[in-house]
Amino acid sequence: MENIIEKIRKFVEDEHKKPTSNYGYEPYEFHLVPMHQYAKQLAEKLGADTEIVRISAWLHDIGAIIYGRENHHITGARIAEEKLKEFNYSKEKIEGVKNCILTHRGSNGLKPKTLEAQIIADADTMSNFNNIAGIFKAAFIYEHQTQREAKETTKQKLINKWKKLSFSESKELIRPKYEAVMLLLK
Repeated sequence: MENIIEKIRKFVEDEHKKPTSNYGYEPYEFHLVPMHQYAKQLAEKLGADTEIVRISAWLHDIGAIIYGRENHHITGARIAEEKLKEFNYSKEKIEGVKNCILTHRGSNGLKPKTLEAQIIADADTMSNFNNIAGIFKAAFIYEHQTQREAKETTKQKLINKWKKLSFSESKELIRPKYEAVMLLLK
């Protein structure tokens, strides 16, 4: 199990390092690494297929890195399938990974139908609480917000993300960071 997970992690990290990466290396370090940790913890606590969860955590945003954010759940599922076939990964597990990738975005209207897919959606959301600087960076650079606007929109985004979490275990893992950021943004 560790061998394929490490191969996938390395593939994803290498894609982030390429000059053609749409977002550079920062998402790997500040989003994927903590997201993978949360996903692994939740999978172990909730009795999910840890291998599917860990592979999906590394691959869930690969479509955005290679092709851009629009429809990255679809392009990511396709990339994951191709890459996992190269490693002779089982068809059944490939379908599990694809399901996690296809349903990880709250904005696309597809609801996670498996425990593993819901864990990926929660872990993706939880990683936001590890990257407050990234949320502010997006507000200032990409959304051209003032400090007041950035403070308010960041606070509201994080409140919405907190409410979106499905598992009490997710909220317990992230609660100290949620409470700290709410205090800071008060």
